[in-house]
Amino acid sequence: MANLTERMVGAMKADVKTFQEIEADPNAMGQAVTVIVIAGVAALIGNIFRSSITGAFMALVVSLIGYAIWSILVVLIGTKVMPEPTTKADFSQAFRVIGFSAAPGVFKVLAIIPFLGPLISFVISIWMLVIGVIAVREVLDYSNIGRAIIVCLIAFIIYICVSLFILGPLLLVGRALP
Repeated sequence: MANLTERMVGAMKADVKTFQEIEADPNAMGQAVTVIVIAGVAALIGNIFRSSITGAFMALVVSLIGYAIWSILVVLIGTKVMPEPTTKADFSQAFRVIGFSAAPGVFKVLAIIPFLGPLISFVISIWMLVIGVIAVREVLDYSNIGRAIIVCLIAFIIYICVSLFILGPLLLVGRALP
C-alpha cells in the first residue's frame, strides 16, 4: 500500500494503477479528505490577498461539500443513467478516487505570484479536471474516456446548478463576514 505522498504523485500523473489502488482501499478515505484539505489550504494561501480569511475558510468548507456532491452525482449518473456492464461503484469508492483528483491543487499556492496567479490557478484547475475525468473513468470501470467525459459534463451542469442555489449563498455569507 502506498503512502499519501506516493498516491498524490500517482494521481497527479493520472496513473491508472494508483486510482485502482485507492478505489480498492477503504482505508484511503482519510487520505482523500486530506488531499482535498491540502489543496484547499494551498488555494487559500494562493488567494490570500484576493479574499478575506473568513471567505477563504468558507471556500474550503464548500470545497469539501462540493467533492461530496460531485461524487454522489458521478455515482448516480455513472451507475444508474450510463452504466456499462462492468460498472460497479459506490459513493465511498468514488469519493476516495475523485478526492485524489484534487492533488494538483497543492500547487495553487503559487497563485500568490502577482499578475501570474490567476493564470497559474486556471492551468492547475484544467490539470485537476483532466485527472478528474480519468479518475471517473477508473472508478466507474468504463472502457473508454468518452463516457467518463459525458458523465462529468452532466454532473458538472447539475453541480453548477446546485452550487448557484445552495453553496453560492454560503460563500456570499462567508465573504460578508470580516
